[in-house]
Amino acid sequence: MALAVTSDVIATLIAEAATAAPRECCGILLGTGERIARAVPAANIAAEPLVRFELDPAALFAAHKAARAGGRAVIGYYHSHPAGHPLPSATDCAHATGDGSVWAIVAGGEVGFWRDTGLGFEALSYVVADG
Repeated sequence: MALAVTSDVIATLIAEAATAAPRECCGILLGTGERIARAVPAANIAAEPLVRFELDPAALFAAHKAARAGGRAVIGYYHSHPAGHPLPSATDCAHATGDGSVWAIVAGGEVGFWRDTGLGFEALSYVVADG
């Protein structure tokens, strides 16, 4: 089954990556089940934001708190590779937790979606949905 991603999410990811360049952008993916309905930008607080990303913990906390209050669930995370490809890097793989979350990686105006499995990243197919 393919992941469903709204056209607004794709547009947000590409715009955020372009705006942040040459730094990596990052944020949180919200939705339900296998549908990503919203991308919420977060500050990249990494010490080296040109080559790394670290989500602002306050943004992540707020997203989980909103989900517990009945909002959209945290499905996963996104970040950009300003000088790379929309594929997990060695650093991404080293920081994977195997929690089953979705990672969107943006590079060169393209978005790749990946599942963080206990055995590395698995490529996800996706369809662009309305809304």
